[in-house]
Amino acid sequence: MKIKLHTEDLKSALNKVLSVVDKRNSRPILTYTLIETANGQLNISATDLEVSSKVVINAQVDNPGKFCVNAKNIFDILKELPGTEIELSLDDQSNTLKLNCGDIHYSLLIYKADDFPQLVFNQEVNKFKLSSEQLANIINKTSYAVLNDETRLYLNGIYLQEIDSKLRAVATDGHRLSLLETDLSESNNETLINGIIIPRKGIFEIKKISETYPDTQIELSVDDTFLYINAKNEYFLSVRLIAREYPKYQAVIPNKTTYTMTTDRNSFFDAIRRIKIMSNEKSNGVRLKLADQTMTLTANHPSLGDAMETMPVDYNGKEMEIGFNAKYLIDTLHSFDEGEISLELNNELSPIIIKSNSLPNYLGIIMPLKL
Repeated sequence: MKIKLHTEDLKSALNKVLSVVDKRNSRPILTYTLIETANGQLNISATDLEVSSKVVINAQVDNPGKFCVNAKNIFDILKELPGTEIELSLDDQSNTLKLNCGDIHYSLLIYKADDFPQLVFNQEVNKFKLSSEQLANIINKTSYAVLNDETRLYLNGIYLQEIDSKLRAVATDGHRLSLLETDLSESNNETLINGIIIPRKGIFEIKKISETYPDTQIELSVDDTFLYINAKNEYFLSVRLIAREYPKYQAVIPNKTTYTMTTDRNSFFDAIRRIKIMSNEKSNGVRLKLADQTMTLTANHPSLGDAMETMPVDYNGKEMEIGFNAKYLIDTLHSFDEGEISLELNNELSPIIIKSNSLPNYLGIIMPLKL
């Protein structure tokens, strides 16, 4: 079997699947990538058994075949080769892959393809489509609130659920919450109505697909165990879902609020970043004091000193002082676009809802911090 293609094409394809390759070395074969040839195409696959990825590229192929080669090793080689055509050929006698690029020659040890796990990248039931922009929005506006603590596995991902023919994405770590609703092309998806949790690694790979294929309709399907994603029959993902029940997140969203403060997002964002410098490293605690048409931000570091900044806001409710984790505020504000944002609240101890008129289907919630 001989394969001819451009170095950059193979390197780009391997780069897409490389992040899926198992880093734990739980099974040696999982550090390898499976390369299959058929109908003038190369299928390049990788998996850690939780997330699997496949990329399809065009190549000159004389005979069909398949083999496994160490993913990082061949990628490192390709990075150093000139941008020209390369030839891959199998030597069945020595069980090696010959890689030739002009006067440069490598001989790589390979595994039999039979040792590689059987992967599934397609499912005909519960199909729906999202644009790459919708996928990117879901991840960019919710993933910051995903918990990074494996003791509570059910919070280690983004929760997707179909509600009233819309797709709702939720992430929370118990201290903050982000929620985004987006339109669905196909409603009444039984699995989505029950809700699914996409794990952190899967989120990263889905974001990569959305960035690789801008302005593209992405096909998705889901069953009780996996989410399957197909971008133009060129880039495929299979993500094992977190098999847990998501908490009743609705309980932390206030049904109604008494007070609303409105201000410019950029001004608030910059002020928080300045004041955070003088906050305690452990709590990142800052105080936010609301009074008539003003907001005062303060922080105190026991070893460094104090900081205070006052800025004008649209507020005429009762005077109150609330503690916040400045990092949580910064992360939430970062997910909003420029323009006005509003903070809705009831008292010093209630959750704060952050909204923007320019993003009516999105909100962030932050729990106050006792300082």
